[in-house]
Amino acid sequence: MTERIAVDAGQTGIRVRWEHDRERLEASAPGVLTDRPLMPQLAAAVGTLVTTHGLLPKFVGVGCSGLVTPEATELLGLVSRYGVGEVAVAHDATTSYLGALGDAPGAVIAAGTGVVTLAVGRTVARVDGWGYLIGDAGSAFWIGRAGMDAAMRGYDRRGQLTPLTDRLQEIFPDLANAYVELQSDERRVSRIADFARVVDELAATDPVAAGIMDAAAAELSESVIAGLRQVCLMEDPTVCALGQVLRSVNIRSRFVRYLRMQWPDLELAEPQGNALDGAARLADLRQDSPLSGLVARAVS
Repeated sequence: MTERIAVDAGQTGIRVRWEHDRERLEASAPGVLTDRPLMPQLAAAVGTLVTTHGLLPKFVGVGCSGLVTPEATELLGLVSRYGVGEVAVAHDATTSYLGALGDAPGAVIAAGTGVVTLAVGRTVARVDGWGYLIGDAGSAFWIGRAGMDAAMRGYDRRGQLTPLTDRLQEIFPDLANAYVELQSDERRVSRIADFARVVDELAATDPVAAGIMDAAAAELSESVIAGLRQVCLMEDPTVCALGQVLRSVNIRSRFVRYLRMQWPDLELAEPQGNALDGAARLADLRQDSPLSGLVARAVS
């Protein structure tokens, strides 16, 4: 195996892994800011790992949140100084799928700060992953935003009283100023997403929090069903669920229950690996794979 670097870049964090044969090194960096150019942020994360350890990678594979058009040529230009001769860039939905199921038919939903579903049959369908402003339904941001909204409704006495208000006040002692602080924070997306953990913690005892978690699970299951319908895999499909949101018992149990309304015997498939593994697998992806059209490549 040639030396390669795999990158899994989300809004909460970037993970970078160098591998050669059985040797591996990993590092992390702050998440990408999707309202700014992405390739320089990815190149910086790669450069930090390479220069810190004196590495000589030949290939860089990237899965990144927030990509509209993967810019492989731009990224190669930024990392060629480190000896890199080839890059492959894809949306993190593609690398999550590759890590979990290879390129076998099925659906993979990855729910973290954002959420995206990829369904693969003879064709490929992407569902959601449209960002926190107009999409990402059921994501940690979506849950955290709904939790903060419910907390402020309780604060205003506009909605049902909920302990979410007290928990939000632990973060923002002056709740009347919370929105100003959030709007001025460049990490506001990940910060709001962090509040999803509070909603999850309270779901067992607070009906407001429980309702938010149920609504999130319904959104996530609908995305999977929509993807599978588009690629004509509606009979006993393979479904894999990834990401911090879907590790929550509150979400996962509800999510499976909704899917079993469509497929009563459905069991979630265990992933073969993670999105970093998928980014590394970009080096070996077959050209006739249904996923190959989602990957941009550049070679020097």
